Amino acid sequence: MIVAELKKTTEHKMQKSVEALQHDLAKVRTGRAHTGLLDHVMVDYYGSLMPINQVANITLLDARTIGVQPWEKGMGQKIEKAIRDSDLGLNPASQGDLLRIPMPMLTEERRRDLTKVVRHEGENAKVAVRNLRRDAIAHLKEALKKHEIPEDEERKAQDDVQKLTDKYVAEIDKLLAEKEKDLMAI
Repeated sequence: MIVAELKKTTEHKMQKSVEALQHDLAKVRTGRAHTGLLDHVMVDYYGSLMPINQVANITLLDARTIGVQPWEKGMGQKIEKAIRDSDLGLNPASQGDLLRIPMPMLTEERRRDLTKVVRHEGENAKVAVRNLRRDAIAHLKEALKKHEIPEDEERKAQDDVQKLTDKYVAEIDKLLAEKEKDLMAI
């Protein structure tokens, strides 16, 4: 069945777009600490770049502090340098083997800038979902042209694809509203 398979793959791809947005939004920091903030920090480990979570244990010490415990003695300085050099604007403090990374308070201006970043990410996700809708409808029209499906089935499938699009766009809007609320909370 062409239509059922097309709807299933389109929905799966739309879900992946929403998951990618969730992953991108997790990188935008609010005033609170979370371990996912350091996911894209790369550390020089004996000549090769490794993600920080592969050379150290990352934990939350409290709501505003991340703790990084290197697995090897000599890695503390390299991890500290990698965090400082990242674009996160964090300043780790060394306490023996443990690195404490306090989350600085966000200024009102920075909150507004981050809100713009979040909206931009959301708009990109919506564009991705709409592109998937366009592709699905193009496949349906192609199948209709080749007489693989009847016209009424093609129309019903287009309506179903539009409903899927509306559902995922609403989900994206919900994620954006939650993140903006989180950013603007003091």
